[in-house]
Amino acid sequence: MPARNGASRPRYRDRMRLVIARCSVDYVGRLTAHLPSAVRLVLVKADGSVSIHADGRAYKPLNWMSPPCAIAEEPGVWRVTNKAAEQLVITLEEVLHDSTHELGVDPGLRKDGVEAHLQVLLADRPDAIAPGLTLVRREYETGIGPVDLLCRDSDGSTVAVEIKRKGEIDGVEQLTRYLVRLDADPALPHPVRGILAAQSITPQARLLAADRGLGCAVVDYDELRGLEPSIPTLF
Repeated sequence: MPARNGASRPRYRDRMRLVIARCSVDYVGRLTAHLPSAVRLVLVKADGSVSIHADGRAYKPLNWMSPPCAIAEEPGVWRVTNKAAEQLVITLEEVLHDSTHELGVDPGLRKDGVEAHLQVLLADRPDAIAPGLTLVRREYETGIGPVDLLCRDSDGSTVAVEIKRKGEIDGVEQLTRYLVRLDADPALPHPVRGILAAQSITPQARLLAADRGLGCAVVDYDELRGLEPSIPTLF
């Protein structure tokens, strides 16, 4: 039975939690924002992210907190804090549903022809993303999906590359989630940094990437098709 009063209940690692509740939400950080009381979906993913959804806006949340973040649950109030000390304060007036679900490892999105071919081309020419990059592995599994290219830079550090046909905010969020997992991978040389590579990147995605400490690389698909691979082949 779901709790009706917002009381704290045990958290489950590696599971997704769905809470439907009448709630208000306050964001406190570099600016302030307020969502007045309404029935909403609070989504806590296994990667630690928290997002607030309404019955509209398709997949886009009204507000969210990217991982890593800490969730402090008190009766009637959740306080979600990220590493920059920004907070989402969720005031729960009535909880209508509260459940957890283990989704397991997702096989990832199957890319369309251009995006899949772009990944193949950049795997052959990682130096087209950034000078000095060398390929370690394609489709390196993070536990929540594979990052497109795992590379190493000239300093020996790990570089995770996520490839998109068009770089948007969703791509930045996806790469951010992967980096959280890769940072905790003891098998990788550290530090681990990320680069979003795409044929074009929106200004909003560039701004968010800069805030997250991620790099951006614009690549030319047609030009790449005319380049010789930097990785030797037999024929």
